[in-house]
Amino acid sequence: MLFPRPAALWPAAFLLASLVVRAALPAPLAAEPASPQQQAEAAAFIQKLSGEAFQILRDKALSKEAARARFRDLLRANFAIDQIGARLIRKHRAGLSPAQLSAYRAALPDFIVNTYSDRLYDFASSTVTVVRQIPRGSQGHVDVVTRVSDPAGGKPIDAIWSVMPAPGGRWLVTNLTVNGVNVALTQEADFDSYIQRHGFDALVDFMRAAK
Repeated sequence: MLFPRPAALWPAAFLLASLVVRAALPAPLAAEPASPQQQAEAAAFIQKLSGEAFQILRDKALSKEAARARFRDLLRANFAIDQIGARLIRKHRAGLSPAQLSAYRAALPDFIVNTYSDRLYDFASSTVTVVRQIPRGSQGHVDVVTRVSDPAGGKPIDAIWSVMPAPGGRWLVTNLTVNGVNVALTQEADFDSYIQRHGFDALVDFMRAAK
């Protein structure tokens, strides 16, 4: 038969049990800014990604439709679709039903890829050079600052690629800022305005129809 512990011993017993449990669990990973090595990796990722993307668009052997399709596939594999999508509706998330969220997430990948590909497609003939990389926050995120040069002699454009570490040593793009225009913030404001005027379900219908 088990006897209850005297009340005076409960705090000590609870503390001992807590220490035992904590000792059995792995220590949580410390949240830290991106290290110099991680910053260099993020910069190399953007240099490689932009090079591959624009090489696809410049490939004369591909039709315009085929080039766009491969371009979008590349972005889909290297952009943090879920994180971007969650940010765009963060003001309205609490009031959405599971069915609404499911419909939104189903429409999200194509819409996000199309949104960013439209911004990047105009730079197909340009050269992207990494200028510097800046650690952002305490979760290993990095802003990679690049200079987009127009071979035709146009004025260079500054583009900032925000990236985050992903499992398997990969990196994913979470946002793009072109000449001071933050794509995610602009899109979030557009979504907020659309939802207020037409409702969330209408927004999802709009996303499905957008090409």
